[in-house]
Amino acid sequence: MSGYKHIEQCIGRYIGKKYNKTVEVGSGENFTAAIILKEMGRSVLCIDIKPISGPDEIDVAIDDVEKPNFHLYQEADCIYAIRPGIEMMPDLIRVATVVGADLLVYHLGCEIYADGGEIINCGVILRRYVRSQKEKRVD
Repeated sequence: MSGYKHIEQCIGRYIGKKYNKTVEVGSGENFTAAIILKEMGRSVLCIDIKPISGPDEIDVAIDDVEKPNFHLYQEADCIYAIRPGIEMMPDLIRVATVVGADLLVYHLGCEIYADGGEIINCGVILRRYVRSQKEKRVD
């Protein structure tokens, strides 16, 4: 598989097979992974620090992960970010830890944070920085 949005497609399919309720942080105007999750029957909320408007089927919210509204993340079993700024990593880890969700990150290029997390090859390299103790169940 090659071409435009290959990364987001791989990520969306992987997350959709493993998790039911997800939050994408820093989505901007890129909803490819979120649309795939929705098509797989998963719950997804896209969050950005700036106002965003997504397709009708995608829920969106404004939040600053540095000063998060934890209510937005509370029910998630997976929080994910595609190409987040490295400066966001401590806050993403904190939010995922507080709410008890896995944190999956696709970094830009060869970036990693701290020990690099657990490597997941889903067609592209994801890194799991937080592993929840919640049991995951995909319907």
